[in-house]
Parts: sequence; structure tokens; C-alpha cells
Amino acid sequence: MSKLVRRIKTAAVAGTAAAAAAFGYYASLDVQKKFELASATGPLLRTLDAETSHKVGILAAKYGLFPRETRPDPDILKVQLWGRTFPNPIGLAAGFDKDAEAVKGLLGLGLGFMEVGSITPKPQPGNDKPRVFRLAELKATINRYGFNSAGADAAGHNLEAFWNRVEHHPHIKTGVLGVNLGKNKLSENAADDYAIGLMKLGKYADFVVINVSSPNTPGLRSLQGRQQLHELVSFVKSTRDNLDWGPAGSPPLLVKIAPDLTDADKADIAAVVLDTAVDGLVVSNTTLSRPGPVADHPAGVESGGLSGPPLMQLSTEVLADMYRLTGG
Repeated sequence: MSKLVRRIKTAAVAGTAAAAAAFGYYASLDVQKKFELASATGPLLRTLDAETSHKVGILAAKYGLFPRETRPDPDILKVQLWGRTFPNPIGLAAGFDKDAEAVKGLLGLGLGFMEVGSITPKPQPGNDKPRVFRLAELKATINRYGFNSAGADAAGHNLEAFWNRVEHHPHIKTGVLGVNLGKNKLSENAADDYAIGLMKLGKYADFVVINVSSPNTPGLRSLQGRQQLHELVSFVKSTRDNLDWGPAGSPPLLVKIAPDLTDADKADIAAVVLDTAVDGLVVSNTTLSRPGPVADHPAGVESGGLSGPPLMQLSTEVLADMYRLTGG
């Protein structure tokens, strides 16, 4: 045996032993320490570009590297809605786990709910890179992903695998799971796209969201107009109501709206929501506006949707307006 082979074997053994020791140390920590250790990796992730660190986060959640919350939520945090129990009101919006790859790991963080997606019927790559930009000083992000999606079949495969695991290990599903649907960029019939998504993925969802508000798909936000939205929601709702959902019943249907709406836009959306009797609104998506210091930030010139604290005031105002217009 050559010296090189012996050195490789020695290095492999040493590496395995070090990994085992690290895992043993991690496993011995209490829950709070595990979360603190995970948070400490933030600066390291931020040395990577934004989209790469996003991918690393998904892989970490997918392969069980995230800590798992085992401390029970206080009962006062529970929310009963649509016959579902949300253990707490803190959730993860669509846009992070786009293809439902890491549901177990993400819900395991202690979330009350999460959405996967947006999922399009057919696979599509999204917009050109770079397409995600950090505004670190403002704790904000601008993205123009453009509904990059592995498609409904791939997401369905991942969701089916998750629910099969839940069947044998019910404790791994600690929160409510939503499926957020998008349309393909080149599709000429948006209603068909959302209906296809519903038919393929609705059976895996505690609720389904029609996303008509991403700023990164050409023409998508025009679907929020009164006539277009009424026709779209009516078609998708009719599709849902004519499917056999079994004993569990059909999933609640929600519409996700933009924060960049005029008063007339909001009134039109409220009228459609009330007339079609959808089950709720998701308020809101990212904004095309660049409020306050965002406009002065070097990354503020990038096109795409802004998320983070600079969106808080605008989205809260839209939330209040829609609550008032729909009567809660």
C-alpha cells in the first residue's frame, strides 16, 4: 500500500471521527443552544451571494441540519381557522421553499404555518441571474426570481413524500401547510394554469393560494383588475367545488394581492372577494416601490420586488384597508 493511499485513508478516518464528534456535541445541546448555533452561521452564509445562500438554506432544511423546536407553544397563541389549528400565528411566506423540498425541516423550526411555491404547472427557469439582492443595512431584499419552478409534478412528488412520512410519523407536521400557485410566464390562459395547479396539488394542501401579485411575471398583476380577477377566481373556485375531495373536504382558497394598489384597486378586489366568497386574502406580496432609504441604497436601483422591514408600513396599511372593505 503506497504512502499516499495510507494518508488518504487516515484523513478519511480522521474526518469521519471529527464529523461524528461534532454531531455528538450538537445532539447533546438543548433546543435553545441549537437555535443559537444555527443563528451563528448567518455571517458565514452572508459571505455567499444571496441566491446561493438561499439554496444552502433549503438544502440544510431538507437534510435535517436545521434545529427542531420541541418546546410546546402556549395555548394563547393558537388560532382556529377553516377547521384548521394554527399552533401559533408566525408563518413562512411562499418564495423560500419554491418546490416543497424542505417542508419537514422548515415546519420543524416551530412555524405555525408555511406556504410552498409559487408552483407553476410546467417547469420554468425564472429570470436571468443575478436576480436576488441584499440590502443588509435595511434587513431587506429585492428579488426578481420570476417564478422559477420545478413544476407541479416535481412539487407534487415532494409533497406526496412528505405526507407519506406524516402518515407514519404524525408529529413531524407541526403546522399548517399552504400551497401557493403561479402561472407559467408564456401561458396564454392564466385560469387554466391555476386550475391545473389546484387539481395536481390541492390534495396536499391545508389551504391553496392563487398568486396574482408577483411583480416579476409580465402581466400577472393585471389579473387583479375587477373583471379579470372575478373571472379567474370564479373559474378556479368552480374547479375546486366540482372535484371530489373525500372526507377531508376541499381546501380553502385564498388570493394573494400586491401592496401597490390604488383605493379603486382595493375596492375592486374586495368586491370580487365578497362576490365569489373565497376563503381569504394573503396581504401582501413584495412591492415595486422604494420607500425611504431604499431609494438611496446602491441596490435600490435593481428591478424586482422589495421585502423586509421597509415594506411593513405599506403592507399593514393595505391589510387594514382590506379588512375594512371586506368587513373582516
